[in-house]
Formats: sequence, structure tokens, C-alpha cells
Amino acid sequence: MRRRAFLQRALCVAAGVGIRPHGAQSAGIAYAPVVAGTTLQFPRDHGAHPQHRIEWWYLTGWLDRGSTAAAPRCGFQVTFFRVRTPLADGSSRFTPTQLLFAHAAVSDPRVGRILHDERAARSGFGLAQAAIGDTDAHIRDWRLRREPSGAYRATIQARDFALQLDAVPTQTLLLQGREGFSRKGPLQEHASYYYSVPQLRVSGAIIVRGRREAVGGSAWLDHEWSSALMPPQAAGWDWLGLNLDDGGAIMAFRMRSADAAAPAVWSDARIRHANGQFAQPDRSALAFTPERHWTSPRGARYPVQTRIALGTQTLHLRPLFDAQELTSQSMGAAYWEGAVTAYSGDGPGATRLGRGYWELTGYGKPQRL
Repeated sequence: MRRRAFLQRALCVAAGVGIRPHGAQSAGIAYAPVVAGTTLQFPRDHGAHPQHRIEWWYLTGWLDRGSTAAAPRCGFQVTFFRVRTPLADGSSRFTPTQLLFAHAAVSDPRVGRILHDERAARSGFGLAQAAIGDTDAHIRDWRLRREPSGAYRATIQARDFALQLDAVPTQTLLLQGREGFSRKGPLQEHASYYYSVPQLRVSGAIIVRGRREAVGGSAWLDHEWSSALMPPQAAGWDWLGLNLDDGGAIMAFRMRSADAAAPAVWSDARIRHANGQFAQPDRSALAFTPERHWTSPRGARYPVQTRIALGTQTLHLRPLFDAQELTSQSMGAAYWEGAVTAYSGDGPGATRLGRGYWELTGYGKPQRL
């Protein structure tokens, strides 16, 4: 109960006090803007950007249980958020200028529902930190770190599960949008700096309800930071990160209008083909068409099977299982976030194209950051 009370107070500070809903500035604080044409620098930009309002590192993937080949595959996600509050840096080290949140989840068909846990803490005092200069975020014993070798290491000890995973890059990172400048709406101020690391090779172990199993698989990492993400007319977003079986990768998203009959507020996609060539379909060629919905116990109706048209290519997404909705105290809402497989068609003879993660927000009530 103390942790929940702290989280509610932290969200009031981070999301309400003195912050205009969609602008980059607030009373007493000037958040760093996202500027088109900025060249991202690595390894520096793997690390935290504390002058921006919000930032996250998002690791998702599919796991094969290596010790039991017949066991069903499962999905996982590990996310660390950093939020800069509207409180100005002061002389006191107790001023909570930076907050950290972390989510972790496992989608295990043997359980039949998503297993989820989360943490929150103010930065500092050895309890929580998002390092500058390279990826290294932790809240107590939860940690996501980029090792000197370039591999990512995730260590999570949650209520119903544990993850001990190493994710090794097999290809160069993927700059999203226009060289890392990713628009989220008609106005350039609604943008983020955004890159991905697809086709990560995963090894390690997973523990679900006391049962430890060796795992291997593939993963996708997103790193994104901004000071004003959501346009006011958006109710939520649909996002896909997909590792293709041939070695390629696809990211696609749309910011959905609050009016279900209206077109998307904004959409974008970035494709890396197996031969290393890139494609960025025109926004007019992008279409997200639900093929089957699932209604959660909370009453939200999610398009868990969706057809995504990417110009000359079409994906048909199917979930690992339907019940991949989670409720997050730090996000203040329920949303669907789960493992999906992409096929070339929707019939029994369709060819599998790849596996990834599909995130659906704002279907129960409008999503706000």
C-alpha cells in the first residue's frame, strides 16, 4: 500500500503539476525539445537524456524453452521509464526531479493469461538510476544494462516469475522516422528521438511459478525519448515491432483518433529487408484493419488480429493467445501488450513471416502520457 500511495503521488507530480497537456514546457521548467535533423550519437544516446520529459527502454521478444523442446513458446517484455518532473533542480538532493518506473511481463500459454509486475522509485540514493552515456537502468534489483560487448542484460525478479536474459545484437541498430526523428502527429513538436535494435539473439533462463527453464529466442529493443508525445486528438496507439524470419525487421504504428470513424492522427512504418535495404512506405499506403476482436474482463475491445497494409506488403497478425491485457498503476490504465505472429494471409495455408510484439493502448479509455 505504501508503494501504491507513492506511485499515485509521483504521477501527480510527473503528469499534472504545472505541465500543459501536450506542450514541451511547464511553469518553471523548460524541457529539452526534439529537433528534426539532429544526428544521434552512439554510445552516448544509448544512455539517459534527463533534460527530456519522458524516456523508455523497451525490450520484447519470444522465448523457446531449450530444456523442454515440446514446451510452448512464451513472450516477454521488460520496460524502464524515466520521467523528469516539473520540479526545478535545487540545492537539496531530496528534490525528486527524476522518477523511474519499470514494467515486466511474461505471456505464457501454460498459464493462459499475462503475468505482470511493476516498480517505481525516485532516482538516486542507490535505489534507482538511469545512467547517462550508455544503457543502464535499475530500480533496486531490477536492471536493464548494455554490456561493454554491446549485449543487453535484463535481470528481473517479479512476484510470479523471474527473467535472466542476455540479448546479443546480430545487426546494426535501426533509426526510426527520419534518421531517428519520429513524428507522432501533424505538428513537428509531437515527435520523439527513436531507434530500435531488432533481431537480438536471446539466451538465459526464465522462472515461472517456481519452475526454472533454460531459454533461447529473439528480441527487439526500442529506445525513445521526448518532451511532448501525444497530439491532443489522439486516444491511443497501435504499435508493432516484428522480427522477420528471413532476418528483416518491421516497425509500424498509428496514433488513433478519439473519433473511431476518423482516420488515424498519424502513422508511420520502417522496413529493413533481409538484404539490408530500407523502405519507408508512404503514410497514405498504411492501413490497419481489424480482423478479429477480443473483449477483456474490463470491457475493453481489442483488435487482437489485425491486417496491416504496408504498401506492397501485407501482414496478418495473430496473438499467441488473447488474454494479454495488463493493468498498470504507473500508466494509469489497462492496455493490451502481447506476443504475435505475422503471416502472409489469414487462411490455414498462410506462410509465417515473423514474430514480434503488438501494443494496443487507449481502447478502454483514452491513453495519456
